[in-house]
Amino acid sequence: MYSETITKLINQFEKLPGIGHKTAVRLAFYVLESPKEYALEMSKAIVEAREKIKFCSKCYNITENDPCEICSNAKRDNSVICVVENVKDVIAMEKTHEYKGLYHVLHGAISPMNNITASDIKIKELISRLSDDEIKEIIIATNPTVEGEATAMYISRLIKPLGVKVTRIAHGIPVGGDLEYTDEITLIKAMEGRREI
Repeated sequence: MYSETITKLINQFEKLPGIGHKTAVRLAFYVLESPKEYALEMSKAIVEAREKIKFCSKCYNITENDPCEICSNAKRDNSVICVVENVKDVIAMEKTHEYKGLYHVLHGAISPMNNITASDIKIKELISRLSDDEIKEIIIATNPTVEGEATAMYISRLIKPLGVKVTRIAHGIPVGGDLEYTDEITLIKAMEGRREI
């Protein structure tokens, strides 16, 4: 139905997460109907991002400078590391403007079903960071999924013998949520994570 060139462009858009065939067709034709400069700027931005963006050698967050802005910020609390699954989790935490410590990005979670083991993510690198006596607490902020919980437990068992405090972020009922619509596991987690007021 489409020329080989257009089909190739559609196929590239379909490879993006969350993009189905119809959306890929719409995006392809949007690019084709836009001024040539738009397509050139877009392709230039993609290539530039791939060339300039790298992982921080300390926390494995994405950055243009190594170490990243967070790791090199003297105002951050170097005694606390928040462990997250991916880069987007760092962005979410930073949006709160509450957390002032450092991060460690695992780039995934342990998932035997998907053949992802502890050696496939950045756990070894996290443990090597603990040789610094300045680290007093590890906050595990993996997602509240089966994989996230398994990863949290695995990391906790590795770190506790080292004498470093290990905590887990609380999970529970979201603000504005109704108890009657909350699933049992979330309610259990909310009860476990309760605190005095």
